[in-house]
Amino acid sequence: MKKIAVIICALFITQTLSAQNAGNLNYHQKIHFPNENIALNHPTTANIFIQVKGLANIKADAYVAIFSVTQTGKTTEEVNELLDKRITQPLTEIKLKKEVETYTDMVSFVPIYEFEIEKKSFSKRTYNEIPTGFELKKNIHIKFSESSQLNDIITILAKNEIYDLVRVDYFSSTQDAMKKDLMTRAKLLVQEKMKNYEALVGESFVNVEKQLTDGYRVALPVEMYNSYEAYSSSALNLRKPATINQSAKSTTLYYQPIVDKEFDFVINPVILEPVIQILYEVTVMIKREKKSTTKDGKEYILVTPNGEMKNLDLKNENEGY
Repeated sequence: MKKIAVIICALFITQTLSAQNAGNLNYHQKIHFPNENIALNHPTTANIFIQVKGLANIKADAYVAIFSVTQTGKTTEEVNELLDKRITQPLTEIKLKKEVETYTDMVSFVPIYEFEIEKKSFSKRTYNEIPTGFELKKNIHIKFSESSQLNDIITILAKNEIYDLVRVDYFSSTQDAMKKDLMTRAKLLVQEKMKNYEALVGESFVNVEKQLTDGYRVALPVEMYNSYEAYSSSALNLRKPATINQSAKSTTLYYQPIVDKEFDFVINPVILEPVIQILYEVTVMIKREKKSTTKDGKEYILVTPNGEMKNLDLKNENEGY
């Protein structure tokens, strides 16, 4: 019996270590990465499609973090004074950092109400809503150039009880140049694929009709975060009804970029930190003319031992007899 218990324990440890080596996300569930490519409609009339998909990963060179701060007070003067004290000192310290800018955005300024109980003889209680103070909300926008600066900014704001980081936006000054680079590389691949098709079918596409459609998509880090719960619970085989109180499970967020498994080429494929991802897709339709080289309207193609494809002009051969 002890041997069986040891074997079961060893199997459990092996499975646990395997999951940890692959990451807690795999321990939670089986992961299937969806197809994140751009969906382009093909032209309505076509014989051959040439499709090229490209992906570029760009590191941001500017960031904007937004923090939310709320203050309450009995009067308008009090609430303004308290909030100004909370944000003035930390913003002064943050502005001393290199290439950092700040902006304070007024969000809301509303009165706060509570219920007062009015007691009357020989009647039910009456609850009257009365104003008891004011609530002021502001958002602090902070622009910085290095991602490592965010830790320092959070530390400074936390000393003044400002904790609510709403979002972080990413920007890149090279985004337009990268779009042009994607288009140039895709153009070369389209031309290469077109030559391969010409060699395959034994035709030239230089003077044939062509149609083209293309498009971009930009994926920002703020929209690429997923969540999961990593935990292991024991199974209870209870013979009698019982109350089971489960503990709250911690939810983890993780950055999930677009996976480069469906692209013809990728610029900067290795991702160490959240990046701006630009997708480009181009589809070229080549309209081939139907050929009729025989009296019965059929076309005959000879495949040589070397794998080459040649059209057989049986009409001319028949006329020679």
